Amino acid sequence: MPNQRPTTSDQQQTTSDQQQTTSDQQQTTSDQRPETNDYFVHESSYVDDGVKIGENTKIWHFCHVLPETVIGDKCSFGQNCVIGPRVTIGNNVKVQNNISIYEGVEIEDDVFLGPSCVLTNVTNPRSQVLRRSLYEKTLLRRGCSIGANATIVCGITIGRYAFVGAGAVVHADVPDYALMLGVPAKQKGWMSRHGHVLKNPDADGIMVCPESGLRYQLADNVLRCLDVGENEPLPEELTVGQKVYDDFKQNR
Repeated sequence: MPNQRPTTSDQQQTTSDQQQTTSDQQQTTSDQRPETNDYFVHESSYVDDGVKIGENTKIWHFCHVLPETVIGDKCSFGQNCVIGPRVTIGNNVKVQNNISIYEGVEIEDDVFLGPSCVLTNVTNPRSQVLRRSLYEKTLLRRGCSIGANATIVCGITIGRYAFVGAGAVVHADVPDYALMLGVPAKQKGWMSRHGHVLKNPDADGIMVCPESGLRYQLADNVLRCLDVGENEPLPEELTVGQKVYDDFKQNR
């Protein structure tokens, strides 16, 4: 005997059940969907619980941000980066591809990390000896630049606006504005905030950046900018480059 057609009451109940199921599914999907954030994380990257990320920061492909890491505003992380755990990064930090920022590293505002540079956290690592509670602090101060494939041996401070050249190996503290080149890295001069070698000091030890016109004075082997404080932002009109680097090399 063929199945009897369900009554109108049965149909209404079935429809009601289906609507409830759909509602449950929507609620589940809503629970699983992350809250809208003011930063961007590519779908191939992972951000663990307990991480704080500032506004307008972008984290691109294949990155992993570990717990208790704090990242400031307007930062950028290229592909294949590992950050943390328990790392603090300031605002406007630019991290290029293939970089690991381990526990023990602290990065201030406006720092640039070139592709595949290396930051360590144990001076004498051994697989047989656990030193997880002995990570050494490395501080990258405001505005410094670390070149591609450079290595920063842990336990040191890179000064404000210092410039570490590509492939250099730095194993000791670096002064503000110092230009560091080679293996092991040695100071080869002084750099302006715009990334130009400062030359030709006058009788008062004052040198002028060829791009910005900002004046720098060297006294007792300490360099300071006379026009903008080291912890102050650049004037707005000086934040966008107008000439390629080759133009300045031709005028040397």
